[in-house]
Amino acid sequence: MHLHTYKKYRLLTILPILILLEIIICGKAPEQFGKFTIARLKYDGGGDWYSDPSSLPNLLKFVSEKAPVDVHPEEVRLSVMDKELYSYPYLYLTGHGNIRFSEDEVLRLRKYLQSGGFLHADDNYGMDASFRREMKRVFPNNELVELPYDHPIFHCFYDFPNGLPKVHEHDGKAPQGFGIFYKSRLVVFYSYESDLGDGWEDPDVHGDPEDKRLAALKMGTNIIIYSLVQ
Repeated sequence: MHLHTYKKYRLLTILPILILLEIIICGKAPEQFGKFTIARLKYDGGGDWYSDPSSLPNLLKFVSEKAPVDVHPEEVRLSVMDKELYSYPYLYLTGHGNIRFSEDEVLRLRKYLQSGGFLHADDNYGMDASFRREMKRVFPNNELVELPYDHPIFHCFYDFPNGLPKVHEHDGKAPQGFGIFYKSRLVVFYSYESDLGDGWEDPDVHGDPEDKRLAALKMGTNIIIYSLVQ
């Protein structure tokens, strides 16, 4: 059996068990938290945190059809200070403009990520400088480092031998995947110059070719699965 095929077989076998264990250990009521969903992170600063409105429902639908994850099809929208933050282990942040967290938000986001939470930030063009600035506030001693192409996030379910797919042109740079690690765990994944969220949108929004949309959806699936099993 090929190595990637074997790893995928193992994942299909153990992922439902791992999710069940997480529910039991965290004491979450199955009727409320038994299904995976994505929490879109609201923020101040002027950036459009709400951009690409059809992206997350489309990604969640794809994951529910293709991966062994029990998915709730609707995204949740919350801020760092929302009392329900810890009920959602997967945050998604995107936008085109400035991101700004208050001091209280910086402290709470750091604690959330150190306690097992995960953040996927997806550059929708124009948020790079402010996102890097805010992450430096959240983790002043943990660098945002580029992930090599052989990192498991690019291979855990679908195989991306060249790393992130290129969905939109932006500045014409090659897409890059960056991460922040805390105690060897990937707590922040930053997809830069790729624009996965645009690829997840309805086909008629950006007119992306089907192969690009499919690549974006597959990569989004990898990120979700890796966050659950790492």
